[in-house]
Amino acid sequence: MLARRFHERAPLLVEIKGRHDFVTQADRDAEAAVVAVIRGRYPDHAIMAEEGSPIADRTGHRWVVDPLDGTTNFIHGVPVFAVSVAVEDEDGVAAGAIHDPIRDETFHASRGGGARLNGDPIRVSAIPGSRDALLATGFPFRELSRLDRYLVAFEGFVRTTAGLRRAGAAAIDLAYTACGRYDGFWEIGLSRWDVAAGSLIVEQAGGVVTDVHGGNGHLATGDIVAAGPSLHAKMLDITRAAFGPRP
Repeated sequence: MLARRFHERAPLLVEIKGRHDFVTQADRDAEAAVVAVIRGRYPDHAIMAEEGSPIADRTGHRWVVDPLDGTTNFIHGVPVFAVSVAVEDEDGVAAGAIHDPIRDETFHASRGGGARLNGDPIRVSAIPGSRDALLATGFPFRELSRLDRYLVAFEGFVRTTAGLRRAGAAAIDLAYTACGRYDGFWEIGLSRWDVAAGSLIVEQAGGVVTDVHGGNGHLATGDIVAAGPSLHAKMLDITRAAFGPRP
């Protein structure tokens, strides 16, 4: 549905949810399609979805759905967006998938089962240091009160890496980190549905995922650092210095 809507380039009704935060009928239709499949197969499972599907208590299984990550790109005709779906159980994220409908790429993982791209195994980059690393990030448009600290970290990475990229879809950034296209990714102020699937895929591809302080709060806070083990440690040196001690 998203690929068809994107290529049709029909006018979209765009609503504003918040500063630089948009929703279209394409978001809602994609969410309805995902939720319908989940409800059909697992009617008793809870669902947390970005555009307002029911949020149930955190017991048993819960699906975490971002039906269109990269809405601003979609609106402007930039072909970088994805659907992100994860399922959590009492032990955390159990499985996740990120689908890029333009490139027909599906990144997927299950806990303890490794990570794959269209069925083929993937691994994070093994780059040992930051000098030659290509990192991805996203601008904290929902966290402008923390912009000064973000910019401190941004400068640190600009000065110590081969380059930074900002594609505008965190799910894509995490997927590309999992398969080694990017060496690492960091961002602040994301939502659970932005990172739930991608964080598991990176971990199952051999990477490390934490918050900016090195803790395990990335799903709750939306502050995330993801990379292979060696590079991740070097990235934390910069984010810890920029964002200060853990709250």
